[in-house]
Amino acid sequence: MMLPSNVEETHALLRRGDYVADRSLATAVFLSLTLHRPLFVEGEAGVGKTEIAKVLAATLGRRLLRLQCYEGLDVASAVYEWNYARQMIEIRLAEAEGRTSRERLGEDVFSRRFVIERPLLQALEPHDGGPPVLLIDELDRADEPFEAYLLELLSDYQITIPEIGPIRAQQPPLTVITSNRTREIHDALKRRCFYYWIDYPSAEREREIVALKAPDADAALRRQVVAFVQRLRGMDLFKLPGIAETIDWAQALTQLDVIELDATLIDDTLGALLKYQDDIARVRGSEAARILDEINAALAAERAGD
Repeated sequence: MMLPSNVEETHALLRRGDYVADRSLATAVFLSLTLHRPLFVEGEAGVGKTEIAKVLAATLGRRLLRLQCYEGLDVASAVYEWNYARQMIEIRLAEAEGRTSRERLGEDVFSRRFVIERPLLQALEPHDGGPPVLLIDELDRADEPFEAYLLELLSDYQITIPEIGPIRAQQPPLTVITSNRTREIHDALKRRCFYYWIDYPSAEREREIVALKAPDADAALRRQVVAFVQRLRGMDLFKLPGIAETIDWAQALTQLDVIELDATLIDDTLGALLKYQDDIARVRGSEAARILDEINAALAAERAGD
């Protein structure tokens, strides 16, 4: 599928993948695709950063290559490594056949056919249907030396293997980089990207998202769920619930055949919404009941106003 030609088409493309984006995000995605620059997306966990790459791959019909970052990530895991077992077999065969020229043998065993390609190198290869979507997920979890290694890739879309030389993409991959901002990413990398911050959604947009992702949930229940989560985000919790947790909670309540929240149900299902015991203990009981009473009153006032 062809890339979108304007912001409106980009917005529609994301919507086809059930991704509810505002115009500013659609603009950032469009510019990233058009200018062939990586899209660097920051925001709290669970706000939909990773989903952008997944939706682009699905709606454009491209292969998704995902590099999940972690502390200690190195070139062998992210870019390439030599297939040492095959190299040893080649050396033994050469010795058996009398091909013992060290220079010739070195050229043979350090060629592309002995390279095990990892996601970053795979992203530079030609692919059926067009360049792949490369997702470099949670870059802030990787070490700074690996972040520096990415500069060549993001600047020229090439990777240099010392024994072979530079390998450059004929067409650059559609690159999405995410960060939960557990540490600052260096400016040199950010300068090579189009930057966008994804915040928690408004209540209206979150209701729209939940309606798409949890369509079996009762409409009144979805309004209660979103209103409750929006109130929690105003509290001083260790980990505020993201959109992903809102969806999980709505789906969990639907599995329990719930059509309306009550304090007992909230206490029983908070584990789908909050992931730290201190947060659960703070909300459970009288606090949850108080929040529920407040949102029920607010929703009743809304209905009366309508």
